[in-house]
Amino acid sequence: MKTYVALAALAALIATPALATLKPGDKAPDFSAPAYLAGKPFTFKLADALKKGPVVVYFFPAAHTTGCNLEAHLFSEAIDQFKAQKATVIGVTAGNIDQLAAFSSETEHCGGKFAVAADANTAIAKEYDTVLVKKPDWSGRTSYVVAKDGKIVHVYDNLNPADHVTETLTAVKALNGAK
Repeated sequence: MKTYVALAALAALIATPALATLKPGDKAPDFSAPAYLAGKPFTFKLADALKKGPVVVYFFPAAHTTGCNLEAHLFSEAIDQFKAQKATVIGVTAGNIDQLAAFSSETEHCGGKFAVAADANTAIAKEYDTVLVKKPDWSGRTSYVVAKDGKIVHVYDNLNPADHVTETLTAVKALNGAK
């Protein structure tokens, strides 16, 4: 029994995300990164996306992993609601970046509805303080809503992917004064 408890505790530590230290009101670190939309490569630039409206920058550990598959699918299902609010959604990961072209186009994941960006060496995740503590070569699971002026208005840090879409969509709607 002690072995089982110790293994469970170890597993929890390995999966522990870094605590997001960027807070609402902070300036979002600007970045550009290689990205894919529906399997097509391009360079995502946060500054360019912010010219169009708010941006949801959501970090996820790795493409083609259970929680990340679910989270991407949930964002793809809600993408029209984000677009109605003039918001851009960008997924950012340091894990399995060689698989992002396929991940961005597969129906069960992003479905070609929003872009995903490669974060080589967790450079962007480090700026956003979202690196997995026990797996520092992967991003954590933290979602940021960045207003058009470049300031963070909402942070949601939870390794469970279930509520990231609801949290960020609610924040975008509040930012836009919508219900």
